[in-house]
Amino acid sequence: MKINRFYSGLLAATILVTGCKTTKDTTPATQTTAKVQQKDVLFTVNDKPYYTDEFIRVYKKNLDLVKDDSQKDLNNYLDLFIGYKLKVNKAYKLNLQEGKKYQGELKSYRNQLAKNYLTDSKVTTGLVQEAYNRMQKEIKASHILFMVDENASPADTLKAYNKAVEARKRLVAGEDFGKLAAELSEDPSAKDNKGDLGYFTVFRMVYPFETAAYNTPKGQVSRPARTRFGYHLIKVTDVRDNRGEVAVAHIMVARPQKEDDKAAENKAKSKIEDIYKKLQQGEDFTVLAKQLSEDKTSAEKGGVLNPFSSGELTSQEFEDTAFGLKTPGEISKPFQSQFGWHIVKLIEKKPIKSFEDLKPELENRIKRDERSRLIAQSLTANLRAKYPVVKDKEMYKKVVGALTDSIYVMEWKLPKNIEVYNKPLITINKDKELTGKDFLTYVNSQQNNGVSAKPLSRAAEVLFERYTDEQLNAYYNQNLEREFPEFDAIMQEYRDGLLLFDLMEKEIWEKAKNDTIGQQNYYNLHKAEYVWKQRADVEVYSSTNEKVIKDARALLLKGKDAKAVKDKLNTKDKVNIIEKSGTFETGTDAMPKLAVWKAGVSDVVKEGDYYYVVKTNKVLPAGEKTFEDAKGRVINDYQQYLESTWVEQLKKEFTVKVNQDVFEKVKTEINTKK
Repeated sequence: MKINRFYSGLLAATILVTGCKTTKDTTPATQTTAKVQQKDVLFTVNDKPYYTDEFIRVYKKNLDLVKDDSQKDLNNYLDLFIGYKLKVNKAYKLNLQEGKKYQGELKSYRNQLAKNYLTDSKVTTGLVQEAYNRMQKEIKASHILFMVDENASPADTLKAYNKAVEARKRLVAGEDFGKLAAELSEDPSAKDNKGDLGYFTVFRMVYPFETAAYNTPKGQVSRPARTRFGYHLIKVTDVRDNRGEVAVAHIMVARPQKEDDKAAENKAKSKIEDIYKKLQQGEDFTVLAKQLSEDKTSAEKGGVLNPFSSGELTSQEFEDTAFGLKTPGEISKPFQSQFGWHIVKLIEKKPIKSFEDLKPELENRIKRDERSRLIAQSLTANLRAKYPVVKDKEMYKKVVGALTDSIYVMEWKLPKNIEVYNKPLITINKDKELTGKDFLTYVNSQQNNGVSAKPLSRAAEVLFERYTDEQLNAYYNQNLEREFPEFDAIMQEYRDGLLLFDLMEKEIWEKAKNDTIGQQNYYNLHKAEYVWKQRADVEVYSSTNEKVIKDARALLLKGKDAKAVKDKLNTKDKVNIIEKSGTFETGTDAMPKLAVWKAGVSDVVKEGDYYYVVKTNKVLPAGEKTFEDAKGRVINDYQQYLESTWVEQLKKEFTVKVNQDVFEKVKTEINTKK
């Protein structure tokens, strides 16, 4: 989210949103309104008041985040806070709040933040515990599917159910599950895999299927289980303990960009085999990963990857190979995935994390899972208890009379005299009215999803209850700022922060990037800060065998190139020497340490278990960088310079008045509670 870039670069006082999440029970039926803190006007900007409660809240929230002690000083913090509000006022003055991009992102953020409140915490807690308990096991199962749409008529639903019942009788009588799956299952893959789904754990299958599988003992067949796809018969063939997490390091040679490039494929395979030979010869995995792995994100860490569990990676080959290693330090043979060639080294295997460690992740997954329906149903029940809903019986009778059986074939039309129905049908919490016209418009939009309830009066009742539930949830969502003061505060802070990002982009970042004259002038005044260290254009040869490096040095002294050296010293079965070339600063870890850098071939140098010889083609002395060489850093420094002078300019543009008496009271209150 782009707001993070702004917050990280402005000041700790504006880190107002990142990581904010309610920790209280937000179930509507149990929610109580927070006590409103007394507030006074702390300062004004062009007569717009800013209050003590916001200042105190922001100061306390960010106190542990700031590293600069000067920002903890209340006088300095007030200056920072005023500067922050000056920028907000500037953004509004430029009408940045009218931007479509701003409004869209604000809406998106509110929707995201609201998810923390649009839930029933008690139901969520139960589902989280259930998921963790199931996570302890991985189930191997097969299934037979009898398809039926979740909105199918009762007759069609019963027909599919009876098929499942009859098939289960045959299975209980001893027929082979795989053969019956190939014969009867309406899952297209069953013809080939006989219904086998392999191993899975929580969140890998739709929730009702998962529940049926976990509730079926090993070796038995479930009763018909209903999902949105139809009815399933599930046979559990094995249950094993969850494999937990594995931590590995790897060396990768990337696959060629062109799939049919056989020469490149052979080169990649040859390279991984050479690396494997060097590992077999006893060379250090970490060193080789840093030097030769083409996975740039892990190479600098010696190939180490973050720990992962079954199903987390997109490569099944990589997962199976990693979990197949038994003892720490064990190294796999080269193998291929969709990303290229790999060699994997086991670091450690980890059991499943504790419940407390996994709880946040499980909560997020449940919100995205079919389980969320249970949470939504519970929330709606609470809202019905919280907000009184009054239905106008006469208007309800009238709208039901406007419906016809054509709704079952999705051909029902809105009445031509629709305005006749534009009178209250529902009143929610005494302050939100919804008309008969609103409901009929909803029915018109919903009929394409299929209406199966009969007779027509029952269909109307089902649609009306669904509509009422949706409107209750919408009403609650629209009033979150009123229900939860902390939600209101977070949203206000985010509005300001998002505006400031757009303002910074317009007034600082774009200017710093595009103001070439300003960049050049800044460079001219600060040339001494932009310098090259000594660099060298080199070829570096390395080996664990001192004799090989000495032989390489002799060949280089005779004028041989890199190809000739490697052809001479490497064999088909053994890689004795590896070479890399380029221009490097002489003090970096990428280069061996030479006492003196000069053109020509160096003496043999030993560092750790490796011997090196360096052919230096050219030494580039330390010196000032040109503007073009330093441009990236100049732009960054120029941007910081513009920002540092910005607030003073805004203080001249806006009138700021601080209520010193109130500020002294604020300081006393904060210092007393420290």
